[in-house]
Amino acid sequence: MTAAWLKISIYSALSFAVLATYSGSANGQSADAVLCDRLAAYPSDPDKPADIKGVLSIAPGDIETAIKFCKQAKGSRRFSFQLGRAYEANGDTQAAIAAYRKASGQGSASAMSRLASLDKAGAQSGETRKMFERAAQGGDPVALNNMGMAYATGDGVPLDYTKARSLFQQAADGNNADAMFQLGMMTEQGDGGPKDDAAARALYEKAAARDQIGALERAGDFALAGRGGPKDEAAAKRYYEKAAALGSDDAKAALNRMKCPYTIKAKNGQRVTDLCF
Repeated sequence: MTAAWLKISIYSALSFAVLATYSGSANGQSADAVLCDRLAAYPSDPDKPADIKGVLSIAPGDIETAIKFCKQAKGSRRFSFQLGRAYEANGDTQAAIAAYRKASGQGSASAMSRLASLDKAGAQSGETRKMFERAAQGGDPVALNNMGMAYATGDGVPLDYTKARSLFQQAADGNNADAMFQLGMMTEQGDGGPKDDAAARALYEKAAARDQIGALERAGDFALAGRGGPKDEAAAKRYYEKAAALGSDDAKAALNRMKCPYTIKAKNGQRVTDLCF
């Protein structure tokens, strides 16, 4: 059995399995299109059909297959965008940029957003912000979040908390975890709209479910303090542990404080020791 025959057999088996999975929802698409969607569709892409789940990142073992079938898929700009994703996952930035440019030229908001992030020449010529603006207008959640950050910090645009909050809300509605976290912070602080601890807590918890580190930390803080809802030390510990596992030093410090909640100090106010349980 040759390696080439084995590879063809794997592709054939994968094609059969995916087509069987999507037999009721492929809407007459070719096998190439169905496979490209199965392996490389992005969950928040405004062009993605509702019955396709998408993947946040392309699995290493699927990259070569995704490139093969997304190259062959016809009929939608999203296939060029998804080809760009596959090239990017494969570490081929120039090929990814070329695919994103093709999709962007056809109006793909998600491709515009990724192209703005990758194209260094565009950043130097001032085209990056224009692409993010166009992508945001097209409803891309990543671009909406980036534009929200620009208005929240006054980066290249006038500082405008109200506009930033609106952009973060739109991005959060598109399931962007970073935007959920930023919107939670603005809601917690009352920037650009009403202050609401319960709503902020809900946003932190929603973003934390997507492993957004800042949201995991704030969800832990709110749960531990009973802010915006019931006090829940067990939930706080779980949030901190997850954030710590993802590399958060603040979460590690919070876990230590939970273990050692009392500090004994000398008369001069200097720390002597902590009481740990």
